[in-house]
Amino acid sequence: MSQSERLRGENLTLAYDQRVISEGLGIAIPDNSFTVIVGPNACGKSTLLRALSRMLKPSTGAVHLDGREIGSYPSKEVARRLGLLPQSSIAPDGITVADLVARGRYPHQKFLKQWSRSDELIITEAMRATRVEELAGRMVDELSGGQRQRVWLAMVLAQQTPLLLLDEPTTFLDIAHQMDVLDLCAELHHERGHTLVAVLHDLNHACRYATHLIAMKDGAVVAEGDPATVVTAELVEEVFGLPCRVIEDPETGTPLIVPIDRRGTIAQRAGQRGTGRESTGLRSRV
Repeated sequence: MSQSERLRGENLTLAYDQRVISEGLGIAIPDNSFTVIVGPNACGKSTLLRALSRMLKPSTGAVHLDGREIGSYPSKEVARRLGLLPQSSIAPDGITVADLVARGRYPHQKFLKQWSRSDELIITEAMRATRVEELAGRMVDELSGGQRQRVWLAMVLAQQTPLLLLDEPTTFLDIAHQMDVLDLCAELHHERGHTLVAVLHDLNHACRYATHLIAMKDGAVVAEGDPATVVTAELVEEVFGLPCRVIEDPETGTPLIVPIDRRGTIAQRAGQRGTGRESTGLRSRV
């Protein structure tokens, strides 16, 4: 196994009961990458992430982690190598931020040695990195969505795993909090050396932050690679059914997807505004 592929799946068939999502799927996550998986709803993105994290056992094929089939590891050993932030995380009632983050140390606890000063330092550092230190004594269920998401990230960081898997980490967040979470993910990748794998819905966010992009459709990988190379108008239309233009993001130089106004209504409204003739939908009184 190459160190450039610490996490990979071979010939995967992924299914729920008798409903097959993917067949013959092969995937390799480049080490030291920020890999983002994109695709339309129900294309198999989250299902793939569940398989890579051992939450879903493939019907056929295998997921390999550090050269071994992931199912051959004890659960705690997987949790020391790979951290997962699920799509929906529910905190126990009445738990504080500090206590929730501390649960990230569970995989490192031993029968005769339950806690240490080192654990405390790691928890403090995880909260500092995610900027939730000032929330340590607060109840998790009192926090805003953006604050809670940073707390869950702190818990995953406290596991101290080289690999982090994030399933739609920006769901239900407003645009400012989406950028906060993704900026933090980029920092974990660039400055702290984590390999990240994230499922994202927003293709422009994926292009801006990913170093490696995987585009899926109907349970299969359609394209993968550097977003600057992979993302074209043709690919976006093939995968999402969206006619568009792909231009350069003026801030980052990464691909920026601009949907085409297929019905002409947006341009028409813009023209009406420009001439002062925009209809209000109300009949003028004489």
